[in-house]
Amino acid sequence: MAAKKPNRHQVKKKQAARAARAAEAARQARLRRRRRSVAAVVAVVAVVGVLGAFLVVGGDEATDVATTPSSASPSTAPPSSALASAAGKPCVPVADPLPPGAPPVPVKVGPPPTALVTEDLKPGTGPVVAAGASLTVNYIGVSCSTGKIFDSSYSRNKPAQFPLSGVIPGWQKGIPGMAVGGQRLLGIPPDLGYGASGKGSSIGPQESLWFVVEVLDAKPAA
Repeated sequence: MAAKKPNRHQVKKKQAARAARAAEAARQARLRRRRRSVAAVVAVVAVVGVLGAFLVVGGDEATDVATTPSSASPSTAPPSSALASAAGKPCVPVADPLPPGAPPVPVKVGPPPTALVTEDLKPGTGPVVAAGASLTVNYIGVSCSTGKIFDSSYSRNKPAQFPLSGVIPGWQKGIPGMAVGGQRLLGIPPDLGYGASGKGSSIGPQESLWFVVEVLDAKPAA
């Protein structure tokens, strides 16, 4: 006896079931792709966040001294926690050769500064820097007690860019009032720099800092 053929209703029911399964499989595939995309975005954000953390006050090693000074010392240098305190030690002349293109740093030899020192070495002719501005600068930084150059944009042949709101207090207080194109000496006591913790492998606890900063561009705070 011949097998009974399925009626039209049964055929349509099976087709609908297959279509539903295919639609569900497609939906699940879209969800998997979406989850992978979200995971990739989260990973990128996490990486950017880690890099950004190096560019704020208190990071360990970075490219911009305004935010987090990078070390000019050999990689074998001890971390700041292992460096002797510089409290009370006199400032000495610059002990390292200047990077190409860098200006001399006229460190005030003798007792370390107890208050912020600002001295215009070259007047600027551009707009005056206001508090909270976003800056493009060249700079060189020297440790008071050792005369060591701990960081310099000239070494990287690339100016630093940062908002004044994100830098050490000595820069926040010492740079406003400069005119673009100007060059200023900053002498920063520890309480306006990195204090009792020091910074990285080249700035010890209670170290005073000397900078020469040249403002190349300034944009008002947003």
